[in-house]
Amino acid sequence: MKKLPRRKYPKKSSLRYIYKFEELKVRYNTKKIFFILLSVFGIGSSIYWYLGMAPTPKLDTAVAIAPDIKLSYQIQSYTSSVMGGQRTYGVSLPPNYGQNPQQRYPVIFLLHGGNGRPTDWFKKGLALSVIEQLYATGKLPYSIIITPDGNDKRGASPFYDPQYIDGVNGRVNTAVGNELVRVIKSRYSTLPTAKFWAIGGLSSGGWGALNIGLHNPQNFSVMFSHSGYFRDRSGARNSPVTYIKRISKAKRQQFRIYLDAGDEDGKFLQQTKEFAQVLKTLKIPYEFNQFPGGHTLIGPDSLWNYWHKHLADSLTYVGTQFQNASPVETVGPPNPWIKNN
Repeated sequence: MKKLPRRKYPKKSSLRYIYKFEELKVRYNTKKIFFILLSVFGIGSSIYWYLGMAPTPKLDTAVAIAPDIKLSYQIQSYTSSVMGGQRTYGVSLPPNYGQNPQQRYPVIFLLHGGNGRPTDWFKKGLALSVIEQLYATGKLPYSIIITPDGNDKRGASPFYDPQYIDGVNGRVNTAVGNELVRVIKSRYSTLPTAKFWAIGGLSSGGWGALNIGLHNPQNFSVMFSHSGYFRDRSGARNSPVTYIKRISKAKRQQFRIYLDAGDEDGKFLQQTKEFAQVLKTLKIPYEFNQFPGGHTLIGPDSLWNYWHKHLADSLTYVGTQFQNASPVETVGPPNPWIKNN
């Protein structure tokens, strides 16, 4: 009988190395899978964060206290020589607009944030329900509400913020802060002076509102920011925390500024506090509030829930500044109207 060759088995020491090698492979693959999942989650969260945060969250239901005040909005366009081509904006007119041809109104610009559009404040922020309540309670004089297109020539994107500056991607600061102002004055019955013009926004739109307002003091005196930042990568000229110090004291005296940020706003909260301290040092009238929530993905005060809720705070401040700027009279209760100026 033919003798079969003896089968060779690995030595125990060799088996130990083989087992360790296989164990390392398993550990490596597990870590690799974990980091891939973590990266996907991080990218997804970032995209969600910048998308402004769609889908639109469930917002607080408006209290039905103004049954006779129902606002609407339209999207209009104009030819921009500054940006080259057609630009759009949203507009909501006061309830009685056009009934008295002599009546003129204050103007409020609301700027969108990252990957935003002129419809954001109306569709995602449900701004009109907030404004209706403020009209009904007399906290905000009837005003012309404008939501500009703040995007530069690159368009809206979840991967970068709009540049509310005059830069290589377009002169957005001039387009919104000067050109669009002239368009609005030519099309609607506006009060002409800066003390009846306000500009505000959320997140990058909060920074944009202050940047545009400070560069155009001839057009705006009231500014407000929700969850905004105040240092821009483009430099000191477009960083309100430093640029405001360059403005003459005479021009600074006209400014009235509202700021708020949430506990979850991180560096935006810190920069808002820093800017508030600068305003205090320069003796510029301002109001600062810190609220729960902000730039967070979960909770009742996240993203649009936060901005919807606290739009009432900023516009109440705006209304007070409008009313303090000129004697008021009551025409048709309960809203105080500003006399022609």
